[in-house]
Amino acid sequence: MAGRSALKTALEQLCTSRSTDRLANDPLAFCHRFHDPADQEIAALIAAVFAYGSVKVIRGSLDRIFTIIGSSPTGFIDNLDPQQQRSLLSSFKHRFNSGDDLTALFWAIRQMRQQEGNIERFFCRFHDPAAATVEQGLNGFCAAVLALDYRPVFGADGLPDTGNFRFLFPSPDRGSACKRLCMFLRWVVRPADGIDLGLWHQVQPEQLIIPVDRHIERIARLLGLTGRRSADWCMACEITTALRRFDRRDPVKYDFSLCHLGISEGCNGRHGDACHTCPVAGFCASGSMETAG
Repeated sequence: MAGRSALKTALEQLCTSRSTDRLANDPLAFCHRFHDPADQEIAALIAAVFAYGSVKVIRGSLDRIFTIIGSSPTGFIDNLDPQQQRSLLSSFKHRFNSGDDLTALFWAIRQMRQQEGNIERFFCRFHDPAAATVEQGLNGFCAAVLALDYRPVFGADGLPDTGNFRFLFPSPDRGSACKRLCMFLRWVVRPADGIDLGLWHQVQPEQLIIPVDRHIERIARLLGLTGRRSADWCMACEITTALRRFDRRDPVKYDFSLCHLGISEGCNGRHGDACHTCPVAGFCASGSMETAG
C-alpha cells in the first residue's frame, strides 16, 4: 500500500508538470489552431486517426491536410465535393493510406454531421452513459462509420472490402488497442486544461481507456501497470484499471505526461540521463535493474 501511495504521489507530480510545450511534438497541436468547438472536434478526429508513424511523418501529413482544409474545418467538410477532392488528393500518401482514404474520412465526417449535427451525437448513438468504459460505444461507432455510404468516393460498389480506409477505424471487438480513437476520445472528453479540449459532455473521463502507443506500452510495463505482452485492447484495459487506483474519476489524465516521457524526454526503457529528472524513475524497472546490476 505504501508503494502504491508513493507511486500515486509521483504520478501526480508528473501530471502537475504537464507542459503545453510538449504539444509541439503532439498531433493534438493541430486542434489548437482552431477556437470554434465544432472546428476542433473535426480537427481532432482527423489528427487522431492519422497519428501513426514517426512524429516527423505525422506532422508532415497533418500539415498538408490542414493546409487543404484551411481556416474553417466545418465549412470545408459541410461543402465537400468528394469527387473533386479525390482528384485534388490523388498524390496524397500517409504511409499506407491514400488520398482516397482521406477523402472518405472527410465524407464520413460530413455524413455524421448531416445525420446528428456533430461527431459526439453520432458516437453517442452507441454509447451507454452507465457503461464502465467506452468499449461498447467504440464498437458501435466504428461499425457505423464503416457502414456509411461511400459511393460518392469509391463508386457504385462503395467502400471496398479490402483496402486501408478500414485501418482508420479499428474496434475493440477485434482485439485492437484502438490507440488513435482512444486518443481522440481523451482529447474531446477530458476537461479543457490547455492540452485536452473538453468538447464532449455525454461521455465521462472515468469511462475512457488509455491510448496504448509504444511509449505507454513500454513505460506501463516498467512501472508494473501491466504484465501483458501484446499491445491490444486487454492491455489498454489493464493499464487503465491500474491507473484507476490512483484516480478513479480521471484515470487517463496521466497519459499525456507518461507518453511524453518517451516522445519528448527521451525515455527508451534503459537507464540513462533522462532518469535523473524523471519523477517516476524510482518506481521504474529499468532503474531497479541498473541498480541491481
